Amino acid sequence: MDRFIDVAVEQFARDHTEPETDLYTRLREETYRVMKSPQMQVDLIEGRFLKMLVRLTGARVVLELGMFTGYSALMMAEGLPEGGRLITCEIDPKAEAIARRYFAESPHGNKITIRMGPALETIKTLTDPLDLVFIDADKSNYANYYEACLPLVRPGGLIVADNVLWSGKVLHPNDANDHAIVAFNRLVQSDRRVENVCLTVRDGMMLAWKRRFAGANSTAGVREREDASRTREAGDSVLVKTEG
Repeated sequence: MDRFIDVAVEQFARDHTEPETDLYTRLREETYRVMKSPQMQVDLIEGRFLKMLVRLTGARVVLELGMFTGYSALMMAEGLPEGGRLITCEIDPKAEAIARRYFAESPHGNKITIRMGPALETIKTLTDPLDLVFIDADKSNYANYYEACLPLVRPGGLIVADNVLWSGKVLHPNDANDHAIVAFNRLVQSDRRVENVCLTVRDGMMLAWKRRFAGANSTAGVREREDASRTREAGDSVLVKTEG
């Protein structure tokens, strides 16, 4: 990830965010010391934000696609209640070995289940409703991950995708990954099954909240919402007149 947010502004944000504990500091430092692409690791601000999202949504079952060395998984596990579960997918055994050591140190590590292998294959095995999904894996499959996960997400649940601004390369896409991220953003933006917001946190985060009604992606579903809204408005008007 190429830095494209002002360094001083980003440091100000870090200085006004709950600091990381020693465990996270050691994990971050080891990742930068031994991993080939350490910049793939979620940083403090994004990690704290993910933990906050888990808490705010009341999530009990979280799916992460792209564990890397485990920083984001541990942060989200901290936000889960007792009995909560986080399933995280990874393909790199070196990253897995590091993550397992730090999970073992954390009192929240027992909430985490690591599934090694292609994430799309893991998704096929899941049956329980998901409260939150965090997508941070290979960019070429972002759209596939989204489409595979959305049916499993409960109404009112959340899909979060990382790197959606892709160091600003979404403005002038060049290679396959650039175009994949642009296509993913376009897919979410046009999907009536969700309500979405694209944030400028770190390298960009897309939040897609799954709507609570059925048939959300169809014309009938849209008309059903509009009719229900008009009915509620009419009912409110009648109620006001009756009380007056």
